[in-house]
Amino acid sequence: MLVVTMNPRMRSLVVVVGAALFPLFAAAHDFWIEPSTFRPAVGTSVGVSLRVGQQLQGDPLPRIPRLIDRFVLRGRGAETPVAGQPGADPAGTARIAEGGLHWLGYQTHAYPVTLEAKKFEDYLKEEGLESIIARRKALGQSAAPGREQFHRCAKALLWTDGGDTVSSKPLGFTLELVPRKNPYTLRAGASLPLTLLWRGKPVADGLVVAMNRDAPQSAVRARTNAKGEVSLPLARTGLWLVKAVTMGPAPAGADADWESWWASLTFELR
Repeated sequence: MLVVTMNPRMRSLVVVVGAALFPLFAAAHDFWIEPSTFRPAVGTSVGVSLRVGQQLQGDPLPRIPRLIDRFVLRGRGAETPVAGQPGADPAGTARIAEGGLHWLGYQTHAYPVTLEAKKFEDYLKEEGLESIIARRKALGQSAAPGREQFHRCAKALLWTDGGDTVSSKPLGFTLELVPRKNPYTLRAGASLPLTLLWRGKPVADGLVVAMNRDAPQSAVRARTNAKGEVSLPLARTGLWLVKAVTMGPAPAGADADWESWWASLTFELR
């Protein structure tokens, strides 16, 4: 079983380091869960690491309680919280009690960031958010800094022998990528069908991107249809990250003009 222990002095140091990583958490586009194994055995514990970076090269983000909205494990049974100590890396541990598919899920509270106009619009283009560029132009804000608050909605799908192989149900995150086929039944070269959901409803024309750790430059991209569905070819074995972003006006009273939600899904293909 994986156990993370720290003395009070070390815990304080890690919390300080975690606070120092906040700008990176805000600036880097990609955020994902990287478990110690994607294929745990029944009765073992999985270390749940959080990564922030680009091209599947990331820095660790320790457990920062004030960021966490939900941090959970769900298999066939009841949802359970992922335990961990403030400042710890891995950010939590989860015990696998049964066979089958398991979701690890991490959703954050809002975190603010402001980018200069060009950087903001460049990132909107990169993430397929051209509609926000058009709205900023219509509002006369194209030259204004981008004031945004964002949420991370990261999931990892684990597989344990001894259970059914049907695809896992949604976790109910605000923005969520849900595979319509179990990726652990696929071979390299097959396509993975997914649905993109916003508050449980399909997202049409959302850009979904899949990249493999061994060839992140060969990412595949496609937009969802009217039912929020998309199918992406998985050319290689190894760790895959699938991601999507949605953005809209920030709620009244927020110290931001825009609010975004960033969904990610990781799994391992053999």
